[in-house]
Amino acid sequence: MRNYHDTEWGVPQRDSRMLWEMLMLESFQAGLAWITVLRKREAFRKAFAGFEPTAVAQFTNDDILRLMSDQNIIRSRAKIEATIRGAQIYCEMEQRGKLFNDFCWSFTDGKPLKGDGHILLARSPLSERISKELKGRGFKFVGPTIVYAWMQATGIINDHSEKCFRREQVKVT
Repeated sequence: MRNYHDTEWGVPQRDSRMLWEMLMLESFQAGLAWITVLRKREAFRKAFAGFEPTAVAQFTNDDILRLMSDQNIIRSRAKIEATIRGAQIYCEMEQRGKLFNDFCWSFTDGKPLKGDGHILLARSPLSERISKELKGRGFKFVGPTIVYAWMQATGIINDHSEKCFRREQVKVT
């Protein structure tokens, strides 16, 4: 966890594919500890074709069965199906000319928000708004709490504590 925090968590992520991967991983985390997903991240990447949305969008029922038997990932059929549907939505957005990273960062005018530095929230009015927008597009497992955790992980909001050495390091992109 320390390495993840010190090198990745909270760093503004601008890559569409990686933003989508992190949203899908956060979705798998629902009801579990993040460390569970983090420990399985490489297995998830292998199981989900490197989280390449164009590949995942083509997954079939045979792929769902394969994933359901993969003991190295979280085997929730609903979350697996949601990830495949999420890939299809990602691809549909791109086909309409809307890049996923532009969509993600449009809520903050392309700039990371600065968290309080003292109080860690589980959700916010913005995460509620983004959640509603994602659900409206057809994404699943994207409630306001999951979205807020994703915003933190991808640096859309800098929620490093005021005393954390990473707070100032990741404030500008």
